[in-house]
Amino acid sequence: MTCLVGFLGAIGSAQQILSTDEAVKLTLEHNYGIKIATNTVEIADNNQGVLNSGYLPTLTGNAGASIDVQNTEGQLANGDTRVAEGAETRRYNASINLNYTLFDGLGRLYNYRRLKEQYQLSELEARETIETTMLQMFTIYYSIAQLSENTDALEQTLEISKERLTRAGYQFDYGQNTRLEVLNAEVDINNDSINLINIRQQLRNTKRDLNVVMGNAYAEDFKVNTDLNFLLQLDKETLLEKMKANNVTLLQTQSNININQFDIKTSKAQFLPTVGLVGSYGWNESNNNSPLAFTLQNTSTGVSAGLNLTWNLFDGGSTITQVKNAKILLENQKLQQEQLILDIERNFNNAWDDYQNKLVIYRVQEENIKTSENNFERTQEKFKLGQVTSIEFRQAQLNLLNAELTRNQAKYDAKLAELTVLQISGELLNIQL
Repeated sequence: MTCLVGFLGAIGSAQQILSTDEAVKLTLEHNYGIKIATNTVEIADNNQGVLNSGYLPTLTGNAGASIDVQNTEGQLANGDTRVAEGAETRRYNASINLNYTLFDGLGRLYNYRRLKEQYQLSELEARETIETTMLQMFTIYYSIAQLSENTDALEQTLEISKERLTRAGYQFDYGQNTRLEVLNAEVDINNDSINLINIRQQLRNTKRDLNVVMGNAYAEDFKVNTDLNFLLQLDKETLLEKMKANNVTLLQTQSNININQFDIKTSKAQFLPTVGLVGSYGWNESNNNSPLAFTLQNTSTGVSAGLNLTWNLFDGGSTITQVKNAKILLENQKLQQEQLILDIERNFNNAWDDYQNKLVIYRVQEENIKTSENNFERTQEKFKLGQVTSIEFRQAQLNLLNAELTRNQAKYDAKLAELTVLQISGELLNIQL
């Protein structure tokens, strides 16, 4: 018994308090999921740049060299025969070529706008990741707060049980009760001690969970703030309007619709011709030591330019089919958007009602605490006077403990329900908690 109680008393003397603001900051800076989402946004930002737009020309350089060794026999006009053995011909060339599309049926324009919209979509996806991670972080944070308050309640229960054991020991020594009262008190202390050991282990595990979400950026042991502020000034109709404008899932759906509209326009651009500009600057040199050659060295440089037009008059109908299917896909996306609006409005109304109900339950549990405390205090006084049994006292003690645990549960359930409402309405990242 002494070792068990001593183990329970070994608590860190100095623990820093981790505020919600600091937890949010650490999560935004160190959470791996958020880092990956940020890198994805950066990739989309690179893709939307002018270097990936197709509006810039392409410039290529070519160079080459060759050597040709031949044995040649030739007859001159006067009838003489001349032979050249091992005659070498060396050729060198270099050129710079420019290719630029002047017009492609506006395909580049729509693709460029599509990349811009794709970047907006990647930002929305990153925001969704942040919102989900923040909700996860707050859920774990408030679980720690609840476990901390539950731990305090169990420690208080254990202290009361220790006092009861001491009193039972004195009464037994003076012959005022039996050994059974002492044994019952020891059993209750053991049960309270085991409950306290379990919840402290659960508290340590949950703190580790929070540290993982924060990217293991808070290595030392810590406490959390158990004081809650409910946003009671929230207005349902205002939040509903904000939900329609800011809900990240709805915004992603609209962004996907915009992207599909650009895809349709890009496909239609294939019906129009493509006009391109080509140009080149070249250098060529040839060296020949053959006695039969008219020139021993020949060098040429020049510039060339031209326009080309390509028009796919008929591709077997594949472009027409592609456009038709894209239009059907767009119609499906719009139908899914309408269905999604209904689902999210339902989820919002359910979350709002759940939040209001849990606030009422929390207030009721607050009042129940007062009743349980009053009942325990009266029972404790009667127990000291010998007017109630140890069983009745223990029951009053457990009633108070259960009331405290239930109140704590209701308190943080209400806060998490509030966070769910804020997430659905798109306001989770805009409100100071």
